[in-house]
Amino acid sequence: MRTDIPSPARGYGWMLGGKDNYEADRQFVRQMLKNLPEALDAARENRLFLYRVVRHLAAEAGIRQFIDMGCGLPTDNNVHQVAQRFAPDSRVVYVDIDPIVLAHGRALLADDDSTTVIRADIRQVEEILDHPETKRLIDFDEPVAVLFLSVGHMLPDKDDPRRILQTVIDRIAPGGYIAFTQATSDDPAHRALMNSQLSAYGLTWQTRSPQEVQALLAGLEPVAPGLVDVNDWRPDPDQPPLPPVPEELKPYEGASKLNKAGCEYGGLLRKPA
Repeated sequence: MRTDIPSPARGYGWMLGGKDNYEADRQFVRQMLKNLPEALDAARENRLFLYRVVRHLAAEAGIRQFIDMGCGLPTDNNVHQVAQRFAPDSRVVYVDIDPIVLAHGRALLADDDSTTVIRADIRQVEEILDHPETKRLIDFDEPVAVLFLSVGHMLPDKDDPRRILQTVIDRIAPGGYIAFTQATSDDPAHRALMNSQLSAYGLTWQTRSPQEVQALLAGLEPVAPGLVDVNDWRPDPDQPPLPPVPEELKPYEGASKLNKAGCEYGGLLRKPA
């Protein structure tokens, strides 16, 4: 494992208060936040949304099967922990292309037969859906929730994200769900800035407008309150908090509210019967 090359998963984990990171990861985050300070709020708000949406799916919607696409490094209140807190019989498949995520995930889940992690590229979605571990845990004849949280911006138009989503939609049973979030902005200049800055850091990235996200998800039924800034999706001041923002990053807290740009936008959608 290279520790001198930044890992987006480790950098993202640092913004969430995680400890599994190295100086190269922290330097990557420092440089990014100088130009895009709102990224700190977006990452943390997205993680809080994960808790609320999985809680709703397990406790209210009756979902017992979850696939977490582009799951990232394990942290507090991971999908399986939230789902099994409200529905102990829940089963979860984690998917990520980063070998670091695979190593950490397998260590965390070594004694949990109801949860697995596979290394795969979410652009090759057919391979994920047909993977032996997916087939072991997921029954596609029953409703399943597939989570694309904070990964939509990593699927630029050239990767045909609509095809990826449609493949999943076609496979899941009616009454299944798609949870989707990604970085958005109403300002074309800000979208261009985000795209250029993050591409310069070596990330595959496309910030979209809210209308473009809505088009990607056409044909699904949004669950109230619909597609919104994730901070406004059923906010709950009493939900478990994230670990504190690292002291070095505290000057960037609240930047998204000042800039009013670059939010994580999305929600939960249901496949109609």
